[in-house]
Amino acid sequence: GVLAHLEMLEFQAHREAVEQEEKEKRKEKSAFLRAKIRELRLQRDQLREKLELLEKAQPGKEGIPADPALPSPREVLEWKIRNLRELLQVFQLTGISGKLSKHGICFCLRTAFEGSFLDSFHLELLPRPESREFRIQRHSIPPFIPLEQLSRKFLPSDLRGFLDVLFQHLNAFVGRRHQLEQFQEQFSEWIQGIPHCNSLCNLLSFQYRIPGKSGNSVFQTRLLYGDPCRSLPTDVAGSCSADPSPAFPEHSELFRRLALPRAFRAL
Repeated sequence: GVLAHLEMLEFQAHREAVEQEEKEKRKEKSAFLRAKIRELRLQRDQLREKLELLEKAQPGKEGIPADPALPSPREVLEWKIRNLRELLQVFQLTGISGKLSKHGICFCLRTAFEGSFLDSFHLELLPRPESREFRIQRHSIPPFIPLEQLSRKFLPSDLRGFLDVLFQHLNAFVGRRHQLEQFQEQFSEWIQGIPHCNSLCNLLSFQYRIPGKSGNSVFQTRLLYGDPCRSLPTDVAGSCSADPSPAFPEHSELFRRLALPRAFRAL
């Protein structure tokens, strides 16, 4: 009874420390987003001023606005280049960088998880000559990322939204895969058998023991990552060979709230 009480107090203290850490991370993220919003608003105001100056500089005869002339292909291309340069400046803050190529624009999406920089993915877009839209020329995006679906939904009219959602998919996938790799490296003596995971790393099942604490009990867990843009599971299901196990609900709660290696360190 005393040991169980001590374990409960230890778990509560760790949970409070984790909550404080997550609170600080949320504050940092909130400050970053507020700065980004201010920058985007400033850019919006500057574009509005430019538009108003253009409208005033080309009035119609006798106070009646003239029909705007169709832009030439060169003017359309110059407009695209200006917008792409502004877009690149904004995305440099988010892990997405890019440069103008001879025919279009090349993006580099650098993923990271908990301060560790991981894989980089590349994407080249070409402008369609007959419109202000873009098409995908070449890329290194994994085939299980819904690139075509995202391009159909966002790319015709919202390049910034397309890159943002694609980056969320990639960052979450790499984060889930990184957690599994760390788990297998750091807790190999805990794992029973071989963990099973699909290519997208959004469904993971494994068995484990806790050396020195769980006796002969073997826990079996299934983690489902229902949100493709998150690196934490949305559903945790499990069982224990010693049924019922008073510790297993604590395991499930840790798996839901913490990255996999951090959850096992807490155990």
